[in-house]
Amino acid sequence: MFNNDDVMAALNGVAGPDGRPLAETGAVSGVSIRGGKVFVSIAVAPDQANAAEPMRVAAEAALRRLPGVAGATVVLTAERAPGSGQVASGPAAAPARQPAHPASKGPGLEGVKRVIAVSSGKGGVGKSTTAANLAIGLARLGLKIGLLDADVFGPSVPKLFALEEKPETSADGKSMIPLEKYGVKLMSIGFLVAQDQAVVWRGPMVMSAISQLLRDVTWGELDILVVDMPPGTGDVQLSLAQNASLSGAIVVSTPQDLALIDARRGINMFNQVNVPILGVFENMSYFLCPHCGGRTEIFAHGGAKAAAEQAGVPFLGEAPLDMAIREGSDAGRPVMAFAPESPQAAPYLALAEKVRDAVAAEAPKGPKITIG
Repeated sequence: MFNNDDVMAALNGVAGPDGRPLAETGAVSGVSIRGGKVFVSIAVAPDQANAAEPMRVAAEAALRRLPGVAGATVVLTAERAPGSGQVASGPAAAPARQPAHPASKGPGLEGVKRVIAVSSGKGGVGKSTTAANLAIGLARLGLKIGLLDADVFGPSVPKLFALEEKPETSADGKSMIPLEKYGVKLMSIGFLVAQDQAVVWRGPMVMSAISQLLRDVTWGELDILVVDMPPGTGDVQLSLAQNASLSGAIVVSTPQDLALIDARRGINMFNQVNVPILGVFENMSYFLCPHCGGRTEIFAHGGAKAAAEQAGVPFLGEAPLDMAIREGSDAGRPVMAFAPESPQAAPYLALAEKVRDAVAAEAPKGPKITIG
């Protein structure tokens, strides 16, 4: 069985960023060996990511030639300047290579019929919980579903699905194979970096990572790929709109005015890039006391519905602030997977049915970026 010394010896046959043997440059920032598979990260300056791609490919090839290696994945990072021990201004650990797959027809992903974004104008509104339960609900309706965690700064899918494994690589070493649980294919940057590792990225590195998570993954045949967006209206949303023809977007909000202001911004952002708004979903809509059954509208109520009506988009329903939903999410046991017949799961199943019907009625169409 090979070990870290064998890995470094193999990497010594590859020229590093400064021309010296890679293992001697200090650029190798991490090595992990699991089940015959080796994962290596190489630190480069953010502006050198494209130029370093041939080195990354050569390193992967050298590692796959090692006796006993079942698979090898090498990613470029900018966790620290090579050999300096200092944190750089790029990513802490992230794939930075260019997409391996050319764009194809439809949503631009081979075998994927529709791509749906689940977005929010701000964090803390339960967007990731909604995306996870939506994906599981769609799978329970008999659809082939994938879930991409596009929040590279705060990935939630590993926690929501209680997964710590790393994705395997395809036989040709050119793509990653998504993990799968509850009938949903899953990919997240959180599968590639340590849970407590801070990700410090600039915009170009974010878009590079998103492109890889989209296109360098063997998704297979999917009816819908659900994308759990990061909060806000920035680079990632625009990058996804440009690189994957979104069939629609769902905006998640809580009822209070502060969240609704940001939700309206999210609606306007998708309108500007010509992505159809499937509707607005109100999370934490009300609280039902588990002891007395009394209903308390902690964050007010009905604001998301009113915002949807004002924007002229559908209102997709409301989910309560409920202990069962929160505990299930924290434990990696989404309510839609473990209590699909429960009252807590009902709003997510209804949401899944509405999304299924909405995308079935729409032919896929690519967004057009407009400035104005």
